[in-house]
Amino acid sequence: MSLELAILVGLPGAGKSSFYRARLQQTHQQVSKDLMANVRNRGARQAALVEAALASGHSVAVDNTNPRRADRAPLIAAARAHGARVVAYVLATPVRECLARNHAREGKERVPAVAVHTAAKRMESPSLGEGLDAVYYVRAQAGEFEVVGAG
Repeated sequence: MSLELAILVGLPGAGKSSFYRARLQQTHQQVSKDLMANVRNRGARQAALVEAALASGHSVAVDNTNPRRADRAPLIAAARAHGARVVAYVLATPVRECLARNHAREGKERVPAVAVHTAAKRMESPSLGEGLDAVYYVRAQAGEFEVVGAG
């Protein structure tokens, strides 16, 4: 498999981490700000981890909300610097469903409901025009994932 950067895009509770475990864990290293509990500058740490993985020839999945084009731009630039293919997996799970999934979480896994609403307001749909090689839409239902449409 060639080098790839997969950018997961979706609201908190959309199913991004579950999708990673089901479909990408065997082939991509996970980079997630959620896994950086005691890191002061998570953005810088994420950039360093992505850079290190790509430099060592490992494909990467960036498992964050990645809501805005500006959030995705440095990831795309890093991938291009290493000749990696860049794809987005969009989990367009409805806000109501994300809120329900989030409510079922325990402890630090659960985020305030306002975080879901805030991310929804900031969400910009990924497009090929921002430098992506493909955009895939993922339907998450009952623990199963269906990848549809590629652009």
